Amino acid sequence: MDHPRPVVGVVGAGQLARMCWQAAIGLDIDLRVLAARSDDAAATVLPNPRFGDPADPDALRRFAAACDVLTLDHELVDLATLRALEAEGCVVRPGADALRFAQDKAFQRTSFRTAGLPVPDFVVTDSLAAARAFAADHGWPVVCKRPRGGYDGRGVWIVHDAAELAAVWADIPEGDPVLVEQRVELEREVAVLIARRPGGEHTAAPLIETVQHDGMLRALVVPAPVPAAVAQRALGLATRIVELVGVVGICAIELFWTGGDLLINEIATRPHNSGHWTIDGAVTSQFVNHLRAVLDLPVGSMAATAPAVCSVNVVGGAGAPPPGAGLARALAVPDVAVHLYGKSARPGRKLGHVTAVADDVAAARRRAGEAASALAGEGAVTLAVDGGSGAPEVTAGTAHRRP
Repeated sequence: MDHPRPVVGVVGAGQLARMCWQAAIGLDIDLRVLAARSDDAAATVLPNPRFGDPADPDALRRFAAACDVLTLDHELVDLATLRALEAEGCVVRPGADALRFAQDKAFQRTSFRTAGLPVPDFVVTDSLAAARAFAADHGWPVVCKRPRGGYDGRGVWIVHDAAELAAVWADIPEGDPVLVEQRVELEREVAVLIARRPGGEHTAAPLIETVQHDGMLRALVVPAPVPAAVAQRALGLATRIVELVGVVGICAIELFWTGGDLLINEIATRPHNSGHWTIDGAVTSQFVNHLRAVLDLPVGSMAATAPAVCSVNVVGGAGAPPPGAGLARALAVPDVAVHLYGKSARPGRKLGHVTAVADDVAAARRRAGEAASALAGEGAVTLAVDGGSGAPEVTAGTAHRRP
């Protein structure tokens, strides 16, 4: 490398970049971010953030020129620009070919099905008639997704009948494709987190149970309460996926466990919300491992350091105070770590997360739920704190598992 300290450039300056910066300090990595706004989560804490639009090829090229490795806080980067940078000798990890899988759900699903990997039945179409025919064959409800740009439930619709389908179609620009998929009856939703180096060396975290509300991950439990054989199958499936995609860095693979089968929901080729627990509950955090992997350094174990770990997102609610108002109460909960992202509160916005470690799942759930409730304020959606075993429950509002 040309610099005494390796320089990692992160495109985007959200909370993932912010937590990567914390990980970079211990590794003595010079981490830089390309921020779109001065109030982006990472831009408020990193010294000398660079500002520019990730969609601007010139801004991206200038930023990349000062870095040894370019990596990503989000998927909203032009693939043609990344390919041009790679052709010019810039090291981009994950590369454009891997990023395409995360950026385009239709491409991802089609590629996985072609490779013989298990996915829910689906069709990609711009035809309302074809979508109706799919629903007639598979039964209502169906799930409609915009292939690009959606996240945290945005761009995803659960459609119960032909009238709802027509209403969704009316909001889609003419000619734009829609991913229409079979709704799956779920036993649980789970995720596998893998850190992978350029040569293929990789390490995986224990299987994670994820709990969704309105399409957004709200809570997770480690280890996922599934039979050992299911956890082993999930790891094998995830390993096949990362090899097919060729991802370098962290890859999160979200899976449906349904009727004894595992089906792929989608993947993310970057640090992911399902791995935030690793900061406080694993031997090596996903952010440390992402930096190690993109620099082609040995990756570390992501084994859990406690028998049970539970993380809960702190999400803004209508009229709720800033999370800092409840910080003292949250910190008074034993064995809980608090992570706030420096964001202003608004409904549906992720403001932070808490992680609790314990000797059993019930205690971890109870502590994480109590701390998250203190930060989120009255009326916010958070984790039930009734203890017990099995999957956490999301309370306030109408809870459901996304299809």
